[in-house]
Amino acid sequence: MRRTRFDSSECPIARTTDLIGDWWTPIVMREAFIGRRRFEQFQTALGVSRGVLTQRLTRLVDEGLLEKRCYEERPPRYEYLLTDKGRSFYSVLMAMWRWGDDWLWEDGEESALELYDRETGARVRPIVIDENTGKPIDVRGIMVGARK
Repeated sequence: MRRTRFDSSECPIARTTDLIGDWWTPIVMREAFIGRRRFEQFQTALGVSRGVLTQRLTRLVDEGLLEKRCYEERPPRYEYLLTDKGRSFYSVLMAMWRWGDDWLWEDGEESALELYDRETGARVRPIVIDENTGKPIDVRGIMVGARK
């Protein structure tokens, strides 16, 4: 079955879904944020086939989220570094984290993982805010319309 492409859609959610709609893509990005850079590090951490990982890394490089850089000439070996565009994807992963943490465990259960501030050690709970007001975004106060 052919996949429907959304890379030309007017909707930012559809275009983002086109990029991250494959389940490995956000997971590969998560590993890049953890500090993985080399193919073997990604493969060991994820247990994904070489072919699938090659495809995902190539797409992330092509889309400008990662930069492929040679670190050894003979034999050629590469590492994958986050770009500015890739680093800005962190907020997407944090929104996914928060939603998953809030909704994907049964009552009385919780994730074994938490986010902590590096400096203070305090627990971090991501939210999505409006950069103009600094207020959390609530669906009840938002509407979608054509750009003015």
